[in-house]
Amino acid sequence: MELFAVIDIGGTSIKYGVINKEGVLIENNDRDTEAYKGGLSIIDKVKEIIREIMIDNDISGICISTAGMVCPKEGKITYAGPTIPNYTGVEVKKILEKEFKIPCSVENDVNCAALGEFFDGAGMGTNSMVCLTIGTGIGGAIILDGKILHGFSNSAGEIGYMIVNGEHIQNIASTTSLVRNVALRKGIDNKSIDGRYVLDNYEKGDLICREEVERLVDNLALGISNIVYSVNPEVVVLGGGIMAREEIFRPLIEKSLKKYLIESVYINTRIEFAKLKNTAGMKGAFYNFNL
Repeated sequence: MELFAVIDIGGTSIKYGVINKEGVLIENNDRDTEAYKGGLSIIDKVKEIIREIMIDNDISGICISTAGMVCPKEGKITYAGPTIPNYTGVEVKKILEKEFKIPCSVENDVNCAALGEFFDGAGMGTNSMVCLTIGTGIGGAIILDGKILHGFSNSAGEIGYMIVNGEHIQNIASTTSLVRNVALRKGIDNKSIDGRYVLDNYEKGDLICREEVERLVDNLALGISNIVYSVNPEVVVLGGGIMAREEIFRPLIEKSLKKYLIESVYINTRIEFAKLKNTAGMKGAFYNFNL
């Protein structure tokens, strides 16, 4: 049986496992990233994980999903924020192929999550898809004709920096912004609440929570409408922790989108919610390896 090591490097945790050639994840686990130790420390941890996987598995390839901007051809980190110091410039593919003498692919984590949903989740059966992950910030990925759109300098899909109502959309439509605004209006420490608190109280009829959720949705819908007018995807997939509450967000988003999209575009734009949860990045890394 042909097997692949799949590794999803996030700022908080590294998810990893083994997947077969049919795309079935046959084992998975995770451990702390300890991102503060820097990029090369993370690569050392990845090497350790691969060695552990290889004890019981004959691995044909290494499939990496990672935070940061990536040159997929070179498998190199072209930019990483301050949460992972000294990661920019790390040649992940070159390092791992030299160490283990098997092929390795490297792709951005949001792009991998999108590929996972495209081939094995909410986007299955479509030809074009936009994926947004709503969390600490807002991540984005665009798939056209079954392939990630990278753009000239590999920054296509950096939707979090889109300007909406005079702000980067991730500053006004992320979970971080939702929690911050609710805490500010209630006069409490934003570290004392989270997205779950806001949504639970939204359902209980809390006026501040309801107003802030609706404000987030309207900002998000405006951003989605701009993307839809530009790209015209068959489906828009929404992921991230708070988007698990589809029963809250679907009717609100569809209502706001109807306001911003002309009828002929609105009726041809499908909204779906991510299905793969924590395995999306690992599965997407595998599909990216085999593209």
